[in-house]
Amino acid sequence: MSSLLNTETEDFIDWWQHAVFYQIYPRSFKDSNGDGIGDLQGIISKLPYLADTGITATWLSPIFQSPMVDFGYDISDYMAIQTEYGSMSDFEQLVHKASSLGIKIILDFVPNHSSDKHEWFKKSAAREAGYEDFYIWSDGQLDEEGQRQVPNNWQSVFYGSAWEWNEQRQQYYLHQFTKEQPDLNFRNPAVVQAMDDVLLYWLNKGVAGFRIDAVNHLFESESLSDEPLSGKSVDPLSYDYTEHIHTKDLPEVLDMVQHWRQLLDDYTAKHPTGGTRIMMTEAYAGLRELADYYEDANGVRGSHLPFNFNFISNVNGDSDARDFVYNVEKWLIYMPRGHAANWVMGNHDNPRAATRFGTDSVDAMNMLLMTLPGVAVTYNGEELGMQDNLEITWEETVDPPARNAGELDFKKVSRDPARTPFQWSNSKNAGFSSADKTWLPVNANYPELNLESQQLADRSHYKVYKSLIELRKLPVLRRGRFSIEPLSRAVFAFKRTLKDHNTLVTIINVSDEEQLVNLTDFINRPQQLIVEVAGVDSTYEPGQALSSSALALAAHEGLICRLLET
Repeated sequence: MSSLLNTETEDFIDWWQHAVFYQIYPRSFKDSNGDGIGDLQGIISKLPYLADTGITATWLSPIFQSPMVDFGYDISDYMAIQTEYGSMSDFEQLVHKASSLGIKIILDFVPNHSSDKHEWFKKSAAREAGYEDFYIWSDGQLDEEGQRQVPNNWQSVFYGSAWEWNEQRQQYYLHQFTKEQPDLNFRNPAVVQAMDDVLLYWLNKGVAGFRIDAVNHLFESESLSDEPLSGKSVDPLSYDYTEHIHTKDLPEVLDMVQHWRQLLDDYTAKHPTGGTRIMMTEAYAGLRELADYYEDANGVRGSHLPFNFNFISNVNGDSDARDFVYNVEKWLIYMPRGHAANWVMGNHDNPRAATRFGTDSVDAMNMLLMTLPGVAVTYNGEELGMQDNLEITWEETVDPPARNAGELDFKKVSRDPARTPFQWSNSKNAGFSSADKTWLPVNANYPELNLESQQLADRSHYKVYKSLIELRKLPVLRRGRFSIEPLSRAVFAFKRTLKDHNTLVTIINVSDEEQLVNLTDFINRPQQLIVEVAGVDSTYEPGQALSSSALALAAHEGLICRLLET
């Protein structure tokens, strides 16, 4: 790293607008008590690692009380900690310790559905006063032979009908995910109030905000009409069988997001010392819908950060430079002015970046993530280049959609390979746990691929990642203007410019072959480049001077340089 970092100035950016949010999947992060399952004390023990890396905000996948059918996304008590993860005092210790290290805690909030073991559902099934309409209930319909049938053709995201018969109530209930995850009825003001109470409870515990799960599923058409066929599948139980016009992206979703934004803004105004309390929303939706989450046509603000999954959903190891540029530019085009962009490289629901793009692309993809304008989101382990564990057997598989798919097809949909334990060291179970068996098997590559070895190595993915976080402190990366171009089908480049600061250029070769790059037109005139960050296998070193007119990039190499002004 060069002396460029001595130029930082005040820039009035709020804490979250340029943060790196580090996603922790608690079940797989660190086990403190030897039961093979990660827990809160395990996270607490590793907070100094996050602080040393430069992380200032982390969001935790669900830690609430749950039967664990969908590993925490089926919540039976929104105001209690899952016992196998720890206690409320453990959580309070976690928030306190994180705060002392300058790390903000974001919780995963799952409002669309509860567990069927939640007291609310039990009371609703019993038609208890005040809870009759907490969930979506229907009598269903009778066929020509007088046999009871589901209300309509809606499918679960996890396969099969989205309706389940409840014998006690003698009605069907809606579940857009597993049958153990009944959908809450957000048309009922009592449900909205109950969820507001949940948010306020955790805000009072000191959290800095929430990542809101599956937000675009919150509302369904009251008519319960059949959805039109999509033509994408011949299997009527497949989620792809219909177009989800009655169960996703309804206009009321935006109203609820804006309602929660107001709650967070009001809380921040009353408790300003904790900084802005933020909302990040998860929705696999169209760009127009996501742009409205930021701010609607009337200027009403909603989500601080509607998650941008373009790097997960739209590009992969076969994409060329034009695909990457297109997916960067289209987000910035649709995002309303005055908002912070965000870029998600990986999460617990999708194959890891090293698996999607290839192991030799790890550094380049992190360079891309970290030098774009706005917020970067890193899934735990991506800083090491952790890979999917593709050797998980049917017997070891626990992911609900994978189990639903059956033994022949489970590998096509299983999320387990991306959720395996964090690889801390080359000791037993990669240093994750002292147990004889972990909840998911540790990737067999852990003796070579682990944090400890990368910390000790002269060059490693982790050291590249850490240098990128340090580089992000530069005013030019916090506030600089941005432009991006495909230089060929193989190479794209983008630059960050700010008056009175050195321009930074990120150049990435996404092809399988070495490329000779001429940057002269892109940077307007021949200039010398000084390497700021180079990858693990690069022949270049930080501080090295290079020519802008003849720059050789190895296959899948990324490079970050500053322009030496002449």
